[in-house]
Amino acid sequence: MGLGLRWTLHGDGRTPAPGAVVRPDERLSWPRTAGLGAQHVVAMFGATFVAPVLMGLDPNLAIMMSGVATMVFLLMTRGRVPSYLGSSLSFVGVAAAIRASGGDSGTITGALLVVGVVLLLAGLVVQRFGARVIHAVMPPVVTGAVVMLIGFNLAPVTASTYWPQDQWTALLTMLFTGLAVVALRGFWSRVAIFLGLVFGYAVSWALDRVFGKIHSPAGGGEAVDRWRLDLSAVSEADWIGLPSLHAPEFQWSAILVALPVVIALIAENAGHVKAVGEMTGDPLDDKLGTAIGADGVATVLSTAVGGPATTTYSENIGVMAATRVYSTAAYWAAACFAVLFGLCPKFGAVIAAIPGGVLGGITVILYGMIGLLGAQIWLAGRVDLRNPLNLVPVSAGVIIGVGGVSLRITDGFELNGIALGTIVVLTGYHVLRALAPAHMREQEPLLDEGTSSYDAAAADGATDGAGGAEDAGGTGPGKR
Repeated sequence: MGLGLRWTLHGDGRTPAPGAVVRPDERLSWPRTAGLGAQHVVAMFGATFVAPVLMGLDPNLAIMMSGVATMVFLLMTRGRVPSYLGSSLSFVGVAAAIRASGGDSGTITGALLVVGVVLLLAGLVVQRFGARVIHAVMPPVVTGAVVMLIGFNLAPVTASTYWPQDQWTALLTMLFTGLAVVALRGFWSRVAIFLGLVFGYAVSWALDRVFGKIHSPAGGGEAVDRWRLDLSAVSEADWIGLPSLHAPEFQWSAILVALPVVIALIAENAGHVKAVGEMTGDPLDDKLGTAIGADGVATVLSTAVGGPATTTYSENIGVMAATRVYSTAAYWAAACFAVLFGLCPKFGAVIAAIPGGVLGGITVILYGMIGLLGAQIWLAGRVDLRNPLNLVPVSAGVIIGVGGVSLRITDGFELNGIALGTIVVLTGYHVLRALAPAHMREQEPLLDEGTSSYDAAAADGATDGAGGAEDAGGTGPGKR
């Protein structure tokens, strides 16, 4: 297949044949392929620009680099793994922790770049030794706990930063988004987060017209009189221009906070590759290491210029399941559209103007979804929390991660939150397993022998076209 840049026309080029799918190396007519690419852009759109907004990074750059990252991924997997790489939501808590300790955007992207390098190395290891080496080190009990503490660690960000900016807009946005996730079907369910943002935008504008300025804190600062929706920067922004770039900076303390997220990214990629393989009828186990490594390379490229880390997106699995089109040509079209969007500063100004109260309503649901995906991993892996071997390290690690417990090593260095919680879960599980009696050490199911949360989302989309909460939330933990 070479680089996966050649596609044969499927049937008449209009629609998939009855009972058939458009395979990754096939395509529909170019106009229809471009339309499908636009659908993929809309599906990934909400989470891809919400992540950098929550992390304090440039959303225009994130959108543009998501297109570049997708191109890199498709080239490295030689067109066998149809996927869109958007901004990872798993690092939102990391960014908040780094900023709270005095770091800036350069410190954040430097830490994420190192995570990308580690993810690339993990991909090479998997390519060399197979997926079992990852499952042995990170069984479902560990992976689920890390995803859970990453999501729930974000709760204080919503409570102290976003929600107080406009509690009534936050409440209305939360209710609308929750209703959209549950009540809508098919494509609209998969873009529920995006719809919630549009709704919150409209509510903020209406409240400004009816009640005037609000007296509330802005971004966690002092309470002031201000407009809920300030569009002054939009009129000043250019239509065409490069997004703002910055070089990464490297600090050990920030890197150690970010490294645990590697576990979540590996789990996301593993679930994505398996789900796509089952949906296309082409087993992709031999491409798992390549996919993980490609995500690592894409993350390095994005963070090297100031963008966020990337990950495979389950939202786009839902689009493929609904349309039965798995053509990588559609993803190339989506990537090109994303690059063009990133070159429009006015678009970025609209994104940056999202009111804090709107983000408060969105993040209540979004952060909870990320955390509860950890519980979904436990269910899929048949993790028995009645077993003390599982219960003890998980309970200790989750409380440490969610509660922000700190362990001071020296006057200038301490471990806390996500980093410390992950270390406790990972090392605690394996140390206790080595010491536990035989009846506690029964072999747990491997990820590739069970049903992942991504498989569930794919099956859901295939049966009734509904993406479900995971698709709406971004990308698993990231989703997101």
